[in-house]
Amino acid sequence: MSTDVRDRTRPRTARAEAERRVRGAGIGRHLALALIALVSLFPFYWLVVMATSTNAEVFKFPPRLYPGDKFFENLAKVSQAVPLDTAFVNSLVVTVSAVLLTCFLCSLGGFVFAKMRFRGRERLFGFVLATMVFPTGVALAPTFEIYSRLGWMNTFLPLIIPGAATAFGLFWMRQTALSIPYELIEAARLDGCGLMRTYWHVGLPAMRPGLAAFGIFSFMWTWNDYLWPLIVLNDPSKYTLPVALTELKGNYGSMDYSVVMAGTLVGALPLIVLFLFTRKAIFANMISGALK
Repeated sequence: MSTDVRDRTRPRTARAEAERRVRGAGIGRHLALALIALVSLFPFYWLVVMATSTNAEVFKFPPRLYPGDKFFENLAKVSQAVPLDTAFVNSLVVTVSAVLLTCFLCSLGGFVFAKMRFRGRERLFGFVLATMVFPTGVALAPTFEIYSRLGWMNTFLPLIIPGAATAFGLFWMRQTALSIPYELIEAARLDGCGLMRTYWHVGLPAMRPGLAAFGIFSFMWTWNDYLWPLIVLNDPSKYTLPVALTELKGNYGSMDYSVVMAGTLVGALPLIVLFLFTRKAIFANMISGALK
């Protein structure tokens, strides 16, 4: 083989070797991600196995690694022990109301902090961020006293109002609103739009991906909230789902894990359905943040 032929074939060989290395690295990354996904999903899968088994099968050794056929039987026991349908509706009412209110107020506040110029804006926003350093438990006693004096105890209002405008929500939506060009705001003002019309027609459509992700997070936080509803609610007919499920321990004892897991699975299903229907919005927000 002549020198010219060797020189022409060497780049092809090097390119092919590089492609093989890249392909091998890609396969390794995919295998690692698949392993991580399996490890992450296994607790939920084990929840399904426990919820569809009897209590004796849960403690059987070696454990059975496939679902059983006792889910509806366990679910019937849950319904007999606690008002499951009422608690589910209560949680849905509280969560949807809280999410709609916090999405509106936090998106409006974030838009104002990001695009409206007024004296003391940065100091006020810094004060809002400073409230995030305080633990949630610090505010439980004064918050309880406030709502007790208002006569709101044992109602849904203390579960909806406190989270209407959170520091995290304002920070999240402000960061989302920063990407809106000032030219759009000025164009809306020239067209005669006030603050609310500018927010509704310019800010809200531009903040939709971030608002969708924040709404999903807010739904999960409110749906899973246990401590605050346990404090303010004392009527079993007004219990939310996490509070109602704790009654299973009192009725069936802590050893009947199959019944407890059946109730837990019912409580987790709305979050799973929510993620399946909104995962595109979550990924779209991640991609938009990466592009910024």
